[in-house]
Formats: sequence, structure tokens, C-alpha cells
Amino acid sequence: MLRLLNIEFHKLKYSKSARVLTITYFILITFIALFASIKFEFGMINFRLADQGIFNFPLIWHFNAYFVAFLKLFLAIVIVSMMSNEYSNRTLKQNLIDGLSKKEFILSKFYTVLVYAGISAIFLFVVSLILGLAFSDYTEFSIIIRDLEYIPAYFVKLTAFFSMCLFLGMLVKRSAFALGFLVVWWIAESILKVVLGVKIFDDFDKAGQVMQFFPLESMANLVVEPISRLGAIKSAANQLGSEFTKDYGIQWYQIVIALAWTAIFIYLSYALLKKRDL
Repeated sequence: MLRLLNIEFHKLKYSKSARVLTITYFILITFIALFASIKFEFGMINFRLADQGIFNFPLIWHFNAYFVAFLKLFLAIVIVSMMSNEYSNRTLKQNLIDGLSKKEFILSKFYTVLVYAGISAIFLFVVSLILGLAFSDYTEFSIIIRDLEYIPAYFVKLTAFFSMCLFLGMLVKRSAFALGFLVVWWIAESILKVVLGVKIFDDFDKAGQVMQFFPLESMANLVVEPISRLGAIKSAANQLGSEFTKDYGIQWYQIVIALAWTAIFIYLSYALLKKRDL
């Protein structure tokens, strides 16, 4: 495993775009802390994001895991480029000539995906912990560790998403086209969800039960939106005579579905590499 990772990170080390995108990703996560501490003044009104309760334990684990996940596109570009560069730079063929098997080649990419997802999850944990200790109204240990499962869910989400990007990079061979294919896939799933909810079932809950087995939707279901958990939103809903009954928990079958798609994408990447004439 270490040998395969060493090969991959040796390639990434000499990729300027990979370095820039990776550093940008982690800097943007760090900026959450800086932005939260800024106090905005509008006349007599003083506003600071951290005072709105979003960094209270245990909500912070959910809140940060959801919004930081949007930044995964930076690393998705790295993963797709990592694959497409193998073809454009002919390093794939050279690696195979040098004795690397096709299985080892795919494993080296998957290990890189795991490392990126793992480091991202650890970094998210550290940043969230620091923010929570700095701004949370509740710092009891029992409260801090509550909802901590959002961090491993974030790791699974990134692993599945990066595995999909790896497959698309293998399938299309060009970074721009692979990312374009990803966007088309997302649009297709969104349209299908609306069609199922409006035309087929006339019920978005039933549509969601079907769509949870689709790749991007299964990843999104791991960490659902946390905005409606905020006290201000709940109070506003109560005043309007409505009440939220949304399930924010992470279900075991959602993890299984996302891991199944991870295995499928890695297997398809390997099958495609075996079949393709290099």
C-alpha cells in the first residue's frame, strides 16, 4: 500500500494544479473560522455569524460537514485530473511496462482517494472542534461527542464521490469532459427526482425512497441540510403554524448504499482498464 501511495504522491508532487487546488481546499475550510469571528456592523446592528448558534455543540458537526462538503469539487478536479493525466502524459502505459499490474494501478488511485477523504475528514474534525470550543455555549464532553458520527459520514461521502470521479476520469480520459459528465449526471438525477415526485408517485417522499439508490443522491443523503435545525428557523416555523418532522440522523443503510457505489465505481474502473487497449 505504501509503495503504491508513494508512486501516486510522487506524481501529484510535480503537478502544480493539484498542489494549488489541494491547498485552496484546505485554506477555504480554515476561512470558516475567520469568517465566523468577523463582526459586521450596520448602524446600531452588530452581527456575528458565530453568535447565531451554528457553532454550538453538537450542531457544529452537522453544520460544518454539510457546508464544507460543497468544497469537495476542488479535490474532485484533482482526482479527475490525476486520472486523465495518466493518459495525456502516458504514465499509465509506462507504469504497466515497469511492472505495475492493472489491479495495483487502480488500487494506487483508490488509496489516494482514501487518503484525500481521510485527511479532509480529520481536518474538518480539528477545525470544527476548535470552532466549537471557541464559540459554543455548551462545552460538556457528553455534548461535544454527540452527533460526532457526521465526521465518518463525511469521510464515506467523500470516498464515494471521489471514487465516482475516478471512474469518470478513467471513462472519459479528459478532465473537462469528465467534470461535464458529472454535471450532466447530477442534472439527470435532479430531473428524475422531480419527475418521480410530480408525475409518477405524486409524492416526493416516495420519490426519495427510490432516488436513495442513485449514486449522487445516496451521497447527499449521508449529510442532509442542517439549516432547519436552527432555533430561529424552528421558532419561525412554529409561529407560522407548521412544524419540522425531518429525520437528521445517519442511517446504517445509507452508509451501505454509498459504500456499495464506491465498490461499484472502483470495480468498473478496473474492468474498464482491463478491457481497454493501451
